[in-house]
Amino acid sequence: MSLNPSKVAPEPEPEPEPEPEQEAGPGPGPEAQGPGPEGESGPPAGPGPEPEPPSAAGQDREPERGRAAGPSAEPPPPPASRPEALRAPRPRCRTDCLEAPLSRAFQRLGRKVGAHPWVFLLLPVALTAVLGTGLMYLPRDGDEDLEEQYTPIGSPAKAERRFVQGHFTANDSLVFSVSRKSTDVPYASLLVVSDTETLLEPDILEEISKVDDAVQALTVTQDNGTQIPYSEVCAKNQGACVPPNPLLFAWKRNKGLNLTAITFPIYSPAGQIVSLANILGGTVLGPSQALLQAKAMRLQYYLETGEGEENERSKAWTIHFLTKFGSFEKSLALKKIQVVYFSSLSRKLEFEATSRTVVPLFHLAYLLIILFAIVSCYRCDCVRNKMWVAVFGVVSAGLAVVSSFGLMLYVGVPFVLIVTNSPFLILGVGVDDMFIMISAWQKTSLADSVSERMSAAYSQAAVSITITTLTNVLAFYTGVMSSFRSVQYFCIYTGTTLLFCYFYSITCFGACMALDGKREEVCLRWLEKPGTPGQNCSSFKKSCCLPGSSLQDGWKADIHPMNLFFRDYFGPLLTSTKSKIFVVLLYVSYIITSICGCFRVEEGLDLRNLASDDSYITPYFNVEEEHFSTYGPRVMVIVTGVLDYWDKDARQRLEKCLADFENSEYVDENLTEFWLREYVNYMENLRQDINDKTVFLSTIPTFLMEFPLFAYDINVTSSQEIVCSRAFIQSIGISSSTNKKLMLLQFRDMAEKCDVPLMVYNPAFIYFDQFSAIVENTVRNVVVASAAMFIVSLLLIPHPLCSLWVTFAIASVIVGVTGFMAFWNVNLDSISMINLVICIGFSFDFAAHISYAFVSSAEPSANHRAIEALYLLGYPVLQSAVSTIIGVCVLYAAKAYIFRTFFKIMFLVMVFGAAHGLIFIPVFLTFF
Repeated sequence: MSLNPSKVAPEPEPEPEPEPEQEAGPGPGPEAQGPGPEGESGPPAGPGPEPEPPSAAGQDREPERGRAAGPSAEPPPPPASRPEALRAPRPRCRTDCLEAPLSRAFQRLGRKVGAHPWVFLLLPVALTAVLGTGLMYLPRDGDEDLEEQYTPIGSPAKAERRFVQGHFTANDSLVFSVSRKSTDVPYASLLVVSDTETLLEPDILEEISKVDDAVQALTVTQDNGTQIPYSEVCAKNQGACVPPNPLLFAWKRNKGLNLTAITFPIYSPAGQIVSLANILGGTVLGPSQALLQAKAMRLQYYLETGEGEENERSKAWTIHFLTKFGSFEKSLALKKIQVVYFSSLSRKLEFEATSRTVVPLFHLAYLLIILFAIVSCYRCDCVRNKMWVAVFGVVSAGLAVVSSFGLMLYVGVPFVLIVTNSPFLILGVGVDDMFIMISAWQKTSLADSVSERMSAAYSQAAVSITITTLTNVLAFYTGVMSSFRSVQYFCIYTGTTLLFCYFYSITCFGACMALDGKREEVCLRWLEKPGTPGQNCSSFKKSCCLPGSSLQDGWKADIHPMNLFFRDYFGPLLTSTKSKIFVVLLYVSYIITSICGCFRVEEGLDLRNLASDDSYITPYFNVEEEHFSTYGPRVMVIVTGVLDYWDKDARQRLEKCLADFENSEYVDENLTEFWLREYVNYMENLRQDINDKTVFLSTIPTFLMEFPLFAYDINVTSSQEIVCSRAFIQSIGISSSTNKKLMLLQFRDMAEKCDVPLMVYNPAFIYFDQFSAIVENTVRNVVVASAAMFIVSLLLIPHPLCSLWVTFAIASVIVGVTGFMAFWNVNLDSISMINLVICIGFSFDFAAHISYAFVSSAEPSANHRAIEALYLLGYPVLQSAVSTIIGVCVLYAAKAYIFRTFFKIMFLVMVFGAAHGLIFIPVFLTFF
């Protein structure tokens, strides 16, 4: 948004010596009031010349004095106003400590751009061509690490994983156990749902068996002709592939299996204990845990893990499975079951596929912004018409995207998928500087030279485009403090692109304005008859001066109808007593609803949202959530230090801590697995003294030979010292992100409070950590960005009341956006956190300019000051919000959650920010 908070009202200067007055341009706009480029200027506007002060408010301004040498013209008469004696000017603080030198610097730059436009046009284009070659480093293989980009940096789970990897063996060549893995195992997965009440029927199990046989028969042929069957890549247990489902495996071996004698969740076929948790879903139990019904079954095909060729073979088979499953499922002609599929590669592959769906939308967004720019900058005055200049302004924003992205890729900043949101935002925000520069140009005199007009226009626009760029860039760069790399990279790319937008606006786009100024001179000379510059041109010349219709007088004001609407209709209506009461009630309702919504916001990124809506993984997750949500992951409880396990007191302390875990509402106490408990029973059966250290340690090898799986749970050194060991507990009831976070925090708290050094871990905790980190990161980024905005407001808008209203608006908009996220089904995750940081910059712009226009007004009554503030800045605020919404609105049509979320939150930011700037703050200011 490109508004100028320190130019909303001119500051009274000491009475100067009379100077020759100069033509004021298209009208005596409030910005054309300063004593020169170093003096105070009026506010910028949208894409048209600044309107004259509202006569309804009785504001009287002195005409603009000459900014540069040139032919002079009689200024138009000032608008009607009440006698000077009846006015009661209010004292206004001095605000040009930074504005004046900045305006002088831009004045000199504008003169140079006007004198040498081709240099300033071609150099940025050449720079874009050079930096644009960096786009060749755009990742084309789509190899994006989701864990690296979307989980917190330095999360506790990553440290826990390093401990597990360093202290427990990963060699599972003999016995495979997925719960003992420190990382996710490659797999293909099927969820089978019965069309009847239960699938525990022979005919249904027969259909499931057909699906299982078809999957295990899949063979992938590589480019070199090598064939890879499932039997060569499957995870093995004692030389045989691990069964995808133990119950189905038992039935296939013995189809006379008594299906009515199955117990859940523990099943003991042939004396072997098997856990059916997460294997069967939608279960109905009878007496003694008897399994009466099961609606769904999971088939999990684990693949071999390793390095190099093993991983490549597993990956090739998995991709072949994903490619072929849909076709052979139809060929099986399944009648009684529904099957959905998934794999360990699915999230990554589908996440990468979403980026391709948004590319066509970028072209549509570009077209919409060009149309908006043309409509906003079109004038019937054929000389001053700036629609083609506006088109180049959009092109300039596109050049900024190419340059910044190329530079970032050259210096090695990773390009992650959510960065593809950035161009849409840049198109909406980047054109605002163009609007304000065109507005400043339109207020210059046609009689002046191009260099003089550029000098005057740059002087007027300096603080406006600088403060908005500074606030937005600061808001983005504070995102570098985030613990999520995806947020860091997005903020770096977008903040840098905004800087390029600023640079290209004052160079490349300014040069385009200067060249168009030369067109104005040529067009004006052609339209005017020689020797009679004031005479009207012929109808033929009017019609030939494309694309306009008439040549307006150079001194006639060009007030935009929207400015008149805010002055004559909206402002008076808003400041009426009934409207104020309604606005107060509306705000109370808004803030109460927002606060209620804040307590309903879900935290964390649901991994299913990384794929497009029509992806095959969506029904998979839906089935899993419906039928398999009772049981969560099996959690390792690790004894991290040396413990005298043969000591009875030590064992009791450890058992007490383990009992605390089992008593948690998030744990099924019947599914705990602990080698020490089994070892104690083993020793007791052998009538050995469990409390004797020598006996305890010497019997362990014999125990592990009979129970080889527990060899993965004990780390015994060569000196017969147990340096660490682990137990396993089964989590339950953690289907929601809130429960996942609470479970993780509770488990870690229990481990910390235990007398024995404990640690909890599961590979899923890598992603669960985002639930606790996201709130902390969001609050920290918002506080830091808000503090930066507050400092900027004090430096550039040194008015205490203004700074307070800016702070109020930022807090209020953030609360509103966060609360309404819950009502629009948007989670608080790394993607929405980016938008909340963006929210700060826009909240600052909307609030600062309106409130400063109010406190700087000379009007005697609060209502008149509010009307004047809306008259001067109401349309630019509305225009900025609309341009940004247009830039991102096409994302609503995207099929991916991450793109729709970006639109939703930007829409909320714009609507609530504009509502505060145009409705709430003007009304509240009248109360103080």
